[in-house]
Amino acid sequence: MPGSKGERLFTKISGAFGKIGKKLIYRCLLLYFAYRRKATPRWAKGIILGALGYFISIIDFIPDIIPGLGYTDDFFMIALAISALSYYINDEVRAQAREKMNKWFPPPDGNTENISGNSNYSLSSRNSMQ
Repeated sequence: MPGSKGERLFTKISGAFGKIGKKLIYRCLLLYFAYRRKATPRWAKGIILGALGYFISIIDFIPDIIPGLGYTDDFFMIALAISALSYYINDEVRAQAREKMNKWFPPPDGNTENISGNSNYSLSSRNSMQ
């Protein structure tokens, strides 16, 4: 992802902390870091760009300003992309996403395992052999 689009993604994510859940942010980061993997094929990168592009777009099926519903379509698109591309989300990608989450959401007790490891932000490790 070129620098400017990556920066737009991070700007949108950081500005939406109060509006969307950490799970959505974590999943966006999984897609972003999966995109950056050299082993991820072009067709998968296209799906990632579409999902993240939809997330940062101002045009939505459900406008983001609607309380309680605004980000449901974004969440659905990201979840759909994650399920389609879970093969390309390996332990390295999860570690990079957890590291960014720990930076943005430092645990109050300083224990980074709260956000990484077995937290509810993690996805299954079914493809940890990659």
